[in-house]
Amino acid sequence: MRAGRTTPGQERGWQEGFPQFGLTLESGPLDWDQTFGFTGRRIIEIGFGMGDSLLQMAKAEPAVQFVGIEVHRPGVGRLLAQLLGGKIQNLRVYADDAVEVMEQCFSPNTLDAIHIFFPDPWHKKRHHKRRLIQPQLVRDLARLLRKDGYLHLATDWAPYAEHMFEVLDAEPLLISAAGEPATAVPRPHYRPPTKFEARGERLGHVVQDLIYRRYQ
Repeated sequence: MRAGRTTPGQERGWQEGFPQFGLTLESGPLDWDQTFGFTGRRIIEIGFGMGDSLLQMAKAEPAVQFVGIEVHRPGVGRLLAQLLGGKIQNLRVYADDAVEVMEQCFSPNTLDAIHIFFPDPWHKKRHHKRRLIQPQLVRDLARLLRKDGYLHLATDWAPYAEHMFEVLDAEPLLISAAGEPATAVPRPHYRPPTKFEARGERLGHVVQDLIYRRYQ
């Protein structure tokens, strides 16, 4: 769990929001329909940061089941606090390591979409091994997707985009939604622009959205 100073509002999110909207590894495999109380498309976001874009997406599509995974305590607390208003009921949160959640809580061929927006690029070459997007992780994610489900990545760091394309194009279960390898797509309407993204654009970074679908 990544530590960090939390505000009183974020602590309230943990104390009052997590019992309502939190999910745990100890609960084992997730029963989606029972948890949400309805049947719908299933979308997870890995590393949702402060939760702004995830919250907007859940609000825009109330018939979709959203699950966010994040280990940054202030970000989890902030999102949980925002959920206490009661207007958004289609979002749940894990405050655990994403790899462990995928292994213990999700079953193969059950997810409609997986989002990973602006993961840490680990700029220095000696740190590249710490990058989240690696062949084994992508293979594991692809297996969780239903046929025609998609994996959507976004980054504003060109060298990391190149690495992502290399990994995704090498995964036999996935095919580029752009129609050809190593090709980004325009930002889909469902992904809200983020403050992080705006900062990158001010610095001259070009945001690239990569969408790959499971085709078998």
